[in-house]
Amino acid sequence: MNETEWKIPVGDDATRAVYEPATSANEKAVYVFAHGAGGNMADRSMLAAAKELRNRGFGVVRFNFLYKERGSGRPDPMPRLMNTVTAVVERTRAELGSAGGRPLIIGGRSMGGRAASMLAADDFDADGLLLLAYPLHPDGQPEKLRDAHLPRIKMPVLCINGTRDGLCRRDLMERAVGTVTAPWEMHWLDGADHSFHVLKSSGRNDAAVVAEVGDVSERWLSGLMP
Repeated sequence: MNETEWKIPVGDDATRAVYEPATSANEKAVYVFAHGAGGNMADRSMLAAAKELRNRGFGVVRFNFLYKERGSGRPDPMPRLMNTVTAVVERTRAELGSAGGRPLIIGGRSMGGRAASMLAADDFDADGLLLLAYPLHPDGQPEKLRDAHLPRIKMPVLCINGTRDGLCRRDLMERAVGTVTAPWEMHWLDGADHSFHVLKSSGRNDAAVVAEVGDVSERWLSGLMP
């Protein structure tokens, strides 16, 4: 099955989403995958992660936030980001028959993952939250934490960050996770930055980091399966 493109109304506006089925033998879950602030649904990091996850049994729905669909570089306010994720999830359920009994996972890279986490904190109807490079604080401003809503999350969470991520100081993230009562798995990519890039001196390349993301995500998903 090839990719399917949807046009999705969001209030008085609209955006595009693309559903790509898993490329593994069977599709175990559907992941609504939001992009980061400076990216879009077809940027290199999104495509690399989506390809890896599809090989691990995830069907992936990528989409543009409204500002990016308009060609703007200025992100929408958080409520509008959240409304867009909600609209994409609703369309995904309608198109895929409530995901055909498969777990429906929300999340995304950086800002997109943060928007999904805000929904999760409001008891959003999903089976899990997969966060890639969660932006705990602005770059160089660790005092401005984005963690107040995290203790309200109840669904299972997998959060993957790099140890060189300038937007997620490890000690602060581990302290924040300590306030969460939901099943929260924190995985650290050794030597990776916010873009999951590693230095040549680390002895591995970016493709190995993406494969590690796939390994951890596949294992986490197996724990969600009935």
